[in-house]
Amino acid sequence: MTQNKEQASEWHLVSASEATERLGVNPAIGLSSAEAAERLAKYGPNRLEEPPPRSRWLLLLDQFKGVLILVLIGAALLAAAIGDLVDAAVILVVVLINAVLGFSQEHRAKQSLVALKRMLAPTAEVRRDGVKMSLSADSLVPGDIVLLDPGDRVPADGRVIEAFSFEVDESSLTGESRTVGKHAKLLEGPEIPLAERANLFYMNTTVTRGRAEMVVTATGMNTELGLLANMLGTAEESPTPLQVQLDHLGRRLALIAVIVVMVMLIAGLLRGEPWIQMVLTAIALAVAAIPEGLPAVVTVTLAIGLQRMARNQAIVKRLAAVETLGCTSVICTDKTGTLTVNQLTARQLYTSGKHLQVSGEGYETRGRISGEDDHLPDLEPLLLPVALCNDAQLRTGKMAGDPMDGALLAVAAKGGVDPVALKMRYPRIAEIPFDAEHKYHATFHLVGDRVRVMVKGAPEVIAKNSAMVYDENGDLTLDDYQCQLFKQANEKMAETGLRVLAVAWTHVPVRDFDPSGNLFEHVKDLVFTGLIGLMDPPRPEARKAIELCHQAGISIKMITGDQKKTAAAIARELGITGNVVTSAELDAMSDEQLSQAITDIGVFTRATPEQKVRIVCALKSRGHVTAMTGDGVNDAPALKTADIGVAMGQSGTDVARDAATMVLTDDNFATIVKAVKEGRTIYDNIVKFVRFQLSTNIGAILTVLLSPFMGLPLPFTPVQLLWVNIIMDGPPAMALGVDPAQPDIMSHKPRKTTDQILKLRLLGKLATYGMTMMVGTLGVFWWGLQTSSQLHAQSMAFTTFVLFQVFNAFNARVARRSTFNANFFRNRMLWLALAGVVTLQVVAVQWAPAQGIFSVEALSLADWALATAVASSILILEELRKLMLRIFRRFSTAENTE
Repeated sequence: MTQNKEQASEWHLVSASEATERLGVNPAIGLSSAEAAERLAKYGPNRLEEPPPRSRWLLLLDQFKGVLILVLIGAALLAAAIGDLVDAAVILVVVLINAVLGFSQEHRAKQSLVALKRMLAPTAEVRRDGVKMSLSADSLVPGDIVLLDPGDRVPADGRVIEAFSFEVDESSLTGESRTVGKHAKLLEGPEIPLAERANLFYMNTTVTRGRAEMVVTATGMNTELGLLANMLGTAEESPTPLQVQLDHLGRRLALIAVIVVMVMLIAGLLRGEPWIQMVLTAIALAVAAIPEGLPAVVTVTLAIGLQRMARNQAIVKRLAAVETLGCTSVICTDKTGTLTVNQLTARQLYTSGKHLQVSGEGYETRGRISGEDDHLPDLEPLLLPVALCNDAQLRTGKMAGDPMDGALLAVAAKGGVDPVALKMRYPRIAEIPFDAEHKYHATFHLVGDRVRVMVKGAPEVIAKNSAMVYDENGDLTLDDYQCQLFKQANEKMAETGLRVLAVAWTHVPVRDFDPSGNLFEHVKDLVFTGLIGLMDPPRPEARKAIELCHQAGISIKMITGDQKKTAAAIARELGITGNVVTSAELDAMSDEQLSQAITDIGVFTRATPEQKVRIVCALKSRGHVTAMTGDGVNDAPALKTADIGVAMGQSGTDVARDAATMVLTDDNFATIVKAVKEGRTIYDNIVKFVRFQLSTNIGAILTVLLSPFMGLPLPFTPVQLLWVNIIMDGPPAMALGVDPAQPDIMSHKPRKTTDQILKLRLLGKLATYGMTMMVGTLGVFWWGLQTSSQLHAQSMAFTTFVLFQVFNAFNARVARRSTFNANFFRNRMLWLALAGVVTLQVVAVQWAPAQGIFSVEALSLADWALATAVASSILILEELRKLMLRIFRRFSTAENTE
C-alpha cells in the first residue's frame, strides 16, 4: 500500500471493496490500534508541512535591494562628505523608515500555510478495533474508516464506502456553487474532472445532507488540499510595476548624478577654479539631482491610499501593491461568491401554462412574483409542495439546511405562503429522502381523511410519474401536447443557465396508507403543478462594476467550476464577452496555444487550481498586469501567482485571504473598481512628484552648468542648492502625493508595465521647464550683477529659483488640462505647503541670523515683485501651451467631422 499523487488520482476508478482491500482494512472493524500507530509513524500526522521560515534579518535586508535605495544611501554619504549632516541624516531616516515598513508588511503576508493548517478538521469519528471513537484529525492514517454526518468537515481525502442521501458542499475546493451528491459506485473514464468524482471525498469540504462512511486514501500533504499547499508554497511573487519603475528611475538618476559630478569637475578645473570649491559644488549638485524624497513620497502616498481603500472596504497587505490595480489590464474573477451571491435563488416559475419571473436575491423573502400581464394563476398548487417537502429553515435572510430548500422557502414566502404555519397545519408523517437513483424527494402529510403527497425532483422523473397537469381552469390530462409544453419550458429555463426543478402532488386515502410500508407505490398518478428555475444569481452591482472596468480598458475573465451552459448564461447576464472554454479543452491546449488564444476567451469552466495558475501565467506572458479575485481554497495559488490577488473577506477562506495581497471586506466586486481608481490616482500622484522634482533638478543643473559658459559666476552656493533640495523635497512633494483624482482618470486604458516613469516625451517637457527656470534665474542674476553687487544678485537668483518651484507645482498637478480646474483649490495640504515654502524663503533671505548661513542679503519689495513676476512665467507659458493644444485639437476634430 502506498500513498502518493498518482495512486490518489485512481481511487475513483476502483470499487469500494477493492479500495479497502488495497488499504488493508475491514470496513466493519476498521484498523487496529497497533496498525494505525504503525501507519502514523510511516506517513506522519494528518497535517500540512511548514517550510522553514525565512529569517527576519534576511527579510529586513531584502528591503535594501532596490537600486533607488542604494543611490539614496550614496547620496547620504555624499551629503555627509560636504558637511551637510542634517541632509545626510534625513536621507538615512527616510531609507530606514521605508525598510521597516516594507519588512513589517512582508512579514505579515507570510501566513498562508499557517491558515491552511488551521483549516484541518480538529476531530473525526472513526471506527477502530470494531469500536466507534472520536480522534484528533491529526491522528488519521490511510485505511481509517471515517463516519460522516451533516455539518461535519471531511478530515482527509477518501473513497466512499457507503452513502445514504449524501451531499457535500465542495465550493471552497472546486468553485461549484451547488452541493454534490456522493455515492459508492464505480466510475468509468480516467479523464473525469475533480468536481465530478462523485465517489471520492476531499479534505475540508462540508457535509450538508445524509450520512456516509469512507476509507481514508490520503492524508496531510498528499491530499488535494496538500497539493494546493505545495502550489501555494512554491508560487513566485512578482515585483509590482511600481517597484520595477522605481528601479529604472534609480538607475537613470544615478547616471545623471555621475555625469553632473564629472562635468562640473572638468569644467571647473579647465577654468582654473579652486578645486575644493568645485568638488563641494559638484557634490551638492549631485545630491540635488537625486530626489531623495521619492521613497518617502511613495510610502506616504501608498499609505494614505491604503487608508482610503480600507474605508472603502478594501484592505491591502503590501504598500507597494496598492498601485498595481491602477495598471491592471485583466481581472480573472471567480464566479461563485464574487460575481454571484453564492445563494441559490428561484428566478423563474412555470405553472398553468404561464412563465413567471421572481425578483429578489438569495434567501431574502423580499421580492415578488410577476408575469407578462397583471393576472397571475393560483400559485398555491406549485408553492405548497415546495414549502412542505422541505427541511430547511429561514431566519431573517439566514438559511440552515440544503441551499435548494432554502431557495424554495424564499420563493414560497414571496408567493404568500408561510412554511412554518403550513408544517404545523399539515404534519409530516412519512418521507422518501432524495436519492441519486430515484431523483426526487417526497413527503407525506396528514390532511383530514387524506394523506397529501408532496414531491419535487428532476423534471423527466416527475413527468414520468404524473397523470395530470395543473391548470387554473381545471386539471388537464398529461398528454403528448402537455408533455411537449413542459419540455419546451424546461429547455427554455436550462438555456438561460437555470437549474430546473419539477413539482407535483397527489393524495391517498388514509385507510390505504401505511407509513411503514412501501412508500414508493404512492408516488404515481401525480398532478404535475409546474417548474421552478433556480440559479446562483449575479450580484446586483456586479454588472455595473464590469461596465466600469470595460470603460477603464480592463478585460474581465470569469473562471468558474460551473457547467459550460450555466457559465455562459451568467456571463451574458453580467456583460462578460468572449469564448467559453471547458477544463478538457483547456487541458488540450499547450501553454503557447493558451497564450495565443487567451485574449478571445471570456469564460473558463470547470477549471482546476493548476489550470487557474496556467491562465494567470498565460495572461502575464502576453504582457498583461493580472488581478485574480476569489474566495475559495482553490483560488489561493492563482491569487499568489497573479500580480495582485484579491480575496473575499466575508465568504472567503483563510487560505484565500492570506494568499491574496488585497481583501475585500464587503465581498463586493464593485469595490475593485474603487481600488482601480485609487491605484491609478496613486500612480498619477507619484508621476506628479517626479514631474515636479525632476524639473527642479534639471533647472538647477542647467543653471549651475551653463552659467560659467555665459561668462557668469556660479549663481548658487552649495548650501543654497541643498536648501532648495530640502524644502522642495519636503511638504510640497508630500502634498502632491495626496492630490485628488483627475475627473478623467477612469476613461483611459491602463498603462503598460513597460512604460517608464521618465519617458523621453516627459523628459523633453521637464527639460523645457528646466530651461525656463534657467533662463529666468540667470536673467535675474545677470540683471542683478549689472545693477548691484554679486551678493545681491545671488540673493535675487536664489529667491527667483525657489519661487519658480512654487509656480511649477501647479504645472506638475495637471499634464494635459488647464491647472485652473475644479480641483485647483481642493488640495489644502498643497496650499499650506507652498505657503510654508514662501515663508521659509522669506525668513532665509530677510532674517539677519539666517543671511550668514545662506550667503544672502535682504531684498526690497521691488526685488520680491520682480522675482515673483519672472517665476510666474513658467505657469503662464505652460497654460498658453495647453490652450494652444486644446484649440488645435478642437480645430482638427471639427475638420474631421465635416
